Amino acid sequence: MRILHAYKIYRPDIEGGIPAVMSSLAEADDGNQHSILCARRSGVARKLTVDGVPVDAVSSLGTLFSTPLAPAYIPQLISRARTSDLVIHHAPMPLTDAAIVAGLPPGVALIVYWHAEIVGFALLRDLVSPLLRRVLERADRIVVSGQPMIDHSDFLRPHAHKCAVVPYGLDFEDWRQIDERDRIEAENIRRSKPRHIVSVGRLVGYKGYDVLTRAMRSVDADLTIVGEGVLHDELRQLASTLEVADRVHFAGRLPRNEIKQLFHAAQVYAFPSVTVAEAFGIVQIEAMASGLPIVNTDLASTVPEVARHDIEGLTVPPGDVDALAGALNRILDDADLRDRFSTAAVRRAAEFDQSIFRARMADIYEDATRSRKTAVLNQRRGS
Repeated sequence: MRILHAYKIYRPDIEGGIPAVMSSLAEADDGNQHSILCARRSGVARKLTVDGVPVDAVSSLGTLFSTPLAPAYIPQLISRARTSDLVIHHAPMPLTDAAIVAGLPPGVALIVYWHAEIVGFALLRDLVSPLLRRVLERADRIVVSGQPMIDHSDFLRPHAHKCAVVPYGLDFEDWRQIDERDRIEAENIRRSKPRHIVSVGRLVGYKGYDVLTRAMRSVDADLTIVGEGVLHDELRQLASTLEVADRVHFAGRLPRNEIKQLFHAAQVYAFPSVTVAEAFGIVQIEAMASGLPIVNTDLASTVPEVARHDIEGLTVPPGDVDALAGALNRILDDADLRDRFSTAAVRRAAEFDQSIFRARMADIYEDATRSRKTAVLNQRRGS
């Protein structure tokens, strides 16, 4: 089966949750031919192979409302779809919605992988909503990471019969294990920062890093935030204004092995997201596989179901500075609690094994293509 994954951006231009899910699926040894269409963050088009997967990244002038300004994306997707058996629309991506409505061939199966709602861009949401509803109507299957995403979505509830709940998966053993060189570096970090919080994510509004930075005024610990984003300078200035800049470290983008070093060195992972734009948080699983307790937020998404309150960590109200600080302090101050959460976290992370995730998605590929064949046959009979 020729499967085309479509999203706004992909590695190596960016790392993150959705690209990680895409790579997990596209690199699967499932007998299918996977490829990826995306746009550049900014710059000229290029074709490359990333970990054995062909990637076609069209040129982009930059972004507006978190959407690439990529004129070639829509015609390229329409063209690529004609030679595909299945298109997986990793949503949200308004340009993919437009391309599907404009020219997805009737015989091509469509899976909408609903990673998150459009949040924070009311104008964009209003403009895209009619397209998105048509795309969901056309979809043969819709994939979500958790039931709350269906329950709380005006878009998805009418199509609940087409939705499949498939929790994300990752290479558990890769995050659980650490080689000798990285282990030594982790020990060095632990000695220099014996009370250490780590967090990984883009420096954008919905991630809640302003809340976490404010919480650090009441937490006696070091914090390392890994990631890039438009709020970098603003967050650094906030840390300076709050007089916590000596303990809040912005590490920028780091390679995978250095993130693993931090995970194996720290005592707790902070996940302070504040809106349902954060639908799951696959990095929670990576941190749990490394043995880290989690402090996350009680969003109306799958986030608090990944690391559960008082089992693998603590869950606090989103945007609540004092509650976030209190939860971080509680775990840092109580070694027995920390050890209990750590043991449970590793056990929980193992439930999100990549092989289970890939097998469930392979079944959905087959189901979607069967449904598409039936739909086309029914249309022909009706005509």
